[in-house]
Amino acid sequence: MNTDKAYLLGLIIGGGQFGSAADRFKIRLPYNKWGQSAERAGQVSQDIQRKVGPMFRAVYGFSVCYQFPSSGKWDVFCEGDLAPLRADLIRYGLPCEGNVRQNADIGRLLPELVDDNMKRRFIAGLADTIGSLAKSHRRFSDERQTISFEITGFHFRFVYDLCHLLCSVGCIPDQINWNHPNIHCTGDPYYPHWNKGFKLRVLLDQYAQFGAFAFRAKAAAQTENRKLQQRTHSAKPCEQCDLRVTPSTVHPAENDPRLPPEIRGGHYLHARHFCAVLGCEHAPYDRLRACFREAGRLINPFPILCKDTLSRVETLVRSVPLMAARTYRAERVNVNFLLSVYRSDSQRLLYGPSRNAGYPVGQLCQAAAYVIADENSELTGKRPRGYVEILERHTKADPALCVEMRRPDLLTPLVIAANGRGALIGPENPEAYRKLIAFDAENPYKMRVREITEEDLLVEQ
Repeated sequence: MNTDKAYLLGLIIGGGQFGSAADRFKIRLPYNKWGQSAERAGQVSQDIQRKVGPMFRAVYGFSVCYQFPSSGKWDVFCEGDLAPLRADLIRYGLPCEGNVRQNADIGRLLPELVDDNMKRRFIAGLADTIGSLAKSHRRFSDERQTISFEITGFHFRFVYDLCHLLCSVGCIPDQINWNHPNIHCTGDPYYPHWNKGFKLRVLLDQYAQFGAFAFRAKAAAQTENRKLQQRTHSAKPCEQCDLRVTPSTVHPAENDPRLPPEIRGGHYLHARHFCAVLGCEHAPYDRLRACFREAGRLINPFPILCKDTLSRVETLVRSVPLMAARTYRAERVNVNFLLSVYRSDSQRLLYGPSRNAGYPVGQLCQAAAYVIADENSELTGKRPRGYVEILERHTKADPALCVEMRRPDLLTPLVIAANGRGALIGPENPEAYRKLIAFDAENPYKMRVREITEEDLLVEQ
């Protein structure tokens, strides 16, 4: 192993794609995430010719050419005797076929990266392929710019190992979005498009200090993005970070067969909860145990908020036996009433049997805003553009404005409806929900949530 081979292996793991040809493979560079200027395109082609090509020739004897298709993604083609490369990949336990990144395991490769120079060069190969510098990959605002390592598939250990590798050279990750429904759809168990991949993000100031790029186009984009900030930022070690946990719905894809066995079947309260289940020494174990004691408040076996057409919402109600068996009482609820309650106490629960069980007024207000909003000017897809402002505008124009509410005879989701739109709002009911929770016999941090039954709710009535 040397620094050039470390870089090339990072490049291959990040973008390598093997087909049926015995003497050819390609590396995909998603140039559309780097910027589209003509100057940048020239830099990319020069760097392939002057940097990447000579490295491949020196290390593996490959000839290199490239193509820039209309999709905005560069393809770097490597041709020659692939036997030496395949031998290296097999030795390090890496796949020699298909999309390398989707099934990569770098556990056997990492011990070969014996110093920080090799580690940084390997990381640079990954950054030049899967490190996105799109300005949308930021931390809340333009003030905290990041590089986001975009990883497809379901290989949690690859992300775990990459996080440790980055930490070992001082690039402490700022955030990991795991490829799991508890991260990508926390409120709606009927949302099917949760498979959005992993996003491992490092603050650009941190990466500029400890990381590197071989492609000048990436380095230039990093410099431009950092200029959007007013000051520099450093990431905190995980042990020093707050653990802010908000309620999440139990999603059926928690049992998706594509998830690895150590993750599958678990419900996760926070991104760092995954780290604990995977055994990371930096995971906040004490704070997670404190959360477990309050877990009935932090999980919901029903949708927290599901917005769609009214016909779709009615179909969902009929499709779930526990909801379909309910008797619903239709009534009109004044939108001004919901808004006034929200202003006085945004955490209040309504229409429940006690102060600790009922429907969150914040979710009721979001649902009301969705069903009354003007589709052209006040909605982005199904998302109200400022739900409090929408409620204020509409109630100012019509103080008597009401929406339809369908309340069930047990504490299951209620329906808000108007204008052909509907929303399901799940109740908070911590005493009932905590009885659904159990922990894995082999991993005390893996939390499992069973399906709720009518008997669970009758006990709490």
